[in-house]
Amino acid sequence: MKIEKIKKLNNGKYKIELDNKEKITTYEDVILEENILFKKELNNEIINKINIKNDYYKIYSKTLKYIMTKLRSEKEINIYLDKQNIEKKDKEKIIKTLKENRLLNDNNFYISYISDRLRLSNDGPDKIKNDLLNHNIDINKIEEELDKYNDLIYEKLEKLIIKKTKQLNKYSEYILKQKIKEYFINLGYKKDMIEELLNNITIDNDEALKKEYEKQYNKLSKKYKNEELTYKIKNNLYQKGYKLDEINKII
Repeated sequence: MKIEKIKKLNNGKYKIELDNKEKITTYEDVILEENILFKKELNNEIINKINIKNDYYKIYSKTLKYIMTKLRSEKEINIYLDKQNIEKKDKEKIIKTLKENRLLNDNNFYISYISDRLRLSNDGPDKIKNDLLNHNIDINKIEEELDKYNDLIYEKLEKLIIKKTKQLNKYSEYILKQKIKEYFINLGYKKDMIEELLNNITIDNDEALKKEYEKQYNKLSKKYKNEELTYKIKNNLYQKGYKLDEINKII
């Protein structure tokens, strides 16, 4: 079958028009590999080769788009290609090509991943480390890179804790600190760093204690009087984490 026309499409593909009105859409790599620009006709053998290579480059193109949205680890690409039902040799070829073109590199991946997560999210180092371990990144490399950000992590956590104390100012100092520790441990920060920063922050309990006292008084004064009322209020406030000297002062 004679080639009547080869047209380059906007999406980087090529359309081959044959004299039998058949139209074949393919990729630039296939055009070059099969030397089609210098052929005057295509036989069935070459058309079959084009179709087989089209299947490969279709998946390669999809993988390229997947990896261009953000950096991916080699494990992610392996999982992605497994879902494409691709043959093992083609999967290995795609991964090899991506590596050769510096589009797939686990060293670049984990370095960029750590920088982005620390700067663009509230996640702490332990959470980031665990996520990277799931990408099969060596733990020693992860910890070495995270160590470079110790000052940033400390400053970032300090700001986050100060912000959180303002959001939780309805609680007693004790409960507030417990909630803050639990919250930031779950985000992946070290317990000792959290406690150190909490000890350096002055927490004003006065307003929270006044509100809680009024709440307890309004509730308990309907049932109790005099010393019994005072005892019940003190007991409830103490259970909520307020210190006895603070309670006595407000009463």
